[in-house]
Amino acid sequence: MTKRLLFLVGDYVEDYEAKVPLQALEMVGYECVAVCPGKKPGDTIITAIHDFEGAQTYSEKPGHRLIITGDLASVSVDDFVGLVIPGGRAPEYLRLDEGVLELVRAFATAPKPIAAVCHAAQLLAAADVVRGKRVQAYPACKPEVLLAGGIWESPSAGLDSVCVDGNLVTAPAWPAHPAWLRAFVGVLGGELRP
Repeated sequence: MTKRLLFLVGDYVEDYEAKVPLQALEMVGYECVAVCPGKKPGDTIITAIHDFEGAQTYSEKPGHRLIITGDLASVSVDDFVGLVIPGGRAPEYLRLDEGVLELVRAFATAPKPIAAVCHAAQLLAAADVVRGKRVQAYPACKPEVLLAGGIWESPSAGLDSVCVDGNLVTAPAWPAHPAWLRAFVGVLGGELRP
């Protein structure tokens, strides 16, 4: 039986943080199902590309379309081995949806592995699943992590680090993909060989 992963996405999710992990995890044998509130299978969302170009914050450019492959309303935690929450601007408004928050809490309570990158920490904080947990995220999310009772772990200068605390695998941004995805597959019980 194929192991299934749930991707929680929305418009203006960070392109690299949604598409690259989805493709990489499918490459190593996982079936990835992308869901979004208000969207049904076959619908698309628009992504955004964030880059670090020497300004005081990241820049944003239009990304690609991502096809929704599952129906959020019929999702059951029991059907998935883990949850992936990409960053970008989507977590900012997804955290306002009580059904989304309940889903994140259900994965945390199960407990099933949760991979969250960048601004996904906003959603984790709103779902109250970081309390007492070590977390890395994009540095601008530090106040939310701390206010939600999380333990801030400073990311590397290159934003390419990862933090694992039990079932929670967090990273600051897409430069962390190699470390973040390797750690997540490890928490899922898989093994990647060089």
